[in-house]
Amino acid sequence: MSLIVQKYGGTSVGSVERIEAVAEKVAACRARGDDIVVVVSAMSGETNRLLALADAITDTPAPREIDVLVSTGEQVTIALLSMALNKLGCAARSYTGAQVKILTDDSHTKARIEEIDVERMQADLKQGRVLVVAGFQGVDSAGNITTLGRGGSDTSAVALAAALKADECQIYTDVDGVYTTDPRVVEGARRLAQITFEEMLEMSSQGSKVLQIRAVEFAGKYKVPLRVLSSFKDGPGTLITLEDNDSMENPIISGIAFNRDEAKLTIQGIPDTPGVASRILAPIGEANIEVDVIIQNVSEDGTTSLTFTVHRNDLNRARGLLESIAMELKARSVVTDDQIAKVSLVGVGMRSHAGVASRMFTALAEHNINIQMITTSEIKIAVVIDEKYLELAVRALHSAFELEYDAK
Repeated sequence: MSLIVQKYGGTSVGSVERIEAVAEKVAACRARGDDIVVVVSAMSGETNRLLALADAITDTPAPREIDVLVSTGEQVTIALLSMALNKLGCAARSYTGAQVKILTDDSHTKARIEEIDVERMQADLKQGRVLVVAGFQGVDSAGNITTLGRGGSDTSAVALAAALKADECQIYTDVDGVYTTDPRVVEGARRLAQITFEEMLEMSSQGSKVLQIRAVEFAGKYKVPLRVLSSFKDGPGTLITLEDNDSMENPIISGIAFNRDEAKLTIQGIPDTPGVASRILAPIGEANIEVDVIIQNVSEDGTTSLTFTVHRNDLNRARGLLESIAMELKARSVVTDDQIAKVSLVGVGMRSHAGVASRMFTALAEHNINIQMITTSEIKIAVVIDEKYLELAVRALHSAFELEYDAK
């Protein structure tokens, strides 16, 4: 007998019919003898509906009240799924985040999990019940409802799996695994049988939408085996696990991630003096704007320019801050571009193979795709390019590294 934590997203529980289908899947797993904990999201569209109600009341709702409001979406789902399971003769009990006691900090709308009390859950599991837990939510030390941010149900599931020492955490979604790249862009994209935590973390941070970054970080930290599966068709999915030393000679590149939501800012003609980068980027960070790729160049006239990328939604705020900084530094100009995209090659095989960057750059050059910025890590090479060439670049790189053929 194994202990399995399963998570079902909003599309998987988007209607009464789909909730009943999930109940049948869960009941079948329980019938095989496994102990099951199910974590669910709100029904698809429900969180947006609730937020729209808040917007109809006020433009500046208190974050505490937003958490009280949006957490009700998951509460509806856990009740309905528990009813469906009990109807099938599969004993089930629902839990809100507070009832589990998923203790978080007090950062409303983006709380972080600090501790999970599993005593009540373990007692119910011993009684043979399926536990149905509301994802995305917890409670702070003062008893206030908190939420973990969009996509937080993945994090809830992994955290519960870690706390319960589950054998596997299964993330059910509308795709049947992790692919070498988005199949909507590359027809020959291939589902991976297995990928490492490191690779999945890079894929997620570089634009892959299959799993939340925080969930992958949590899984890697606590060594929780993750499996991505489809709610709508049977299959083995993709296992995300620790790096297997025996597979180090597998393909150099596991996948290609991309992100269209990038914008670039450049401040030109600033003094080439120690601390200038900090004077520019510190106010950006204090405004809670995340900076991604950074490049600094020294000009022949003794000045320097600094270029960095941010999420496209943060461009206007970042531009306003940068223009103020430019005045203080007597910089020559501030230039922005919101028509860029980032494409990233990811693979643990890069550690033991040379020439990946040159092969990547050659493939892009053959299609006349200019590289504007480059950033690397031990298992990733990312380039910023003109957005209009994004899909061409992904297809070219997928072909150049023969990702449609390499079995993994």
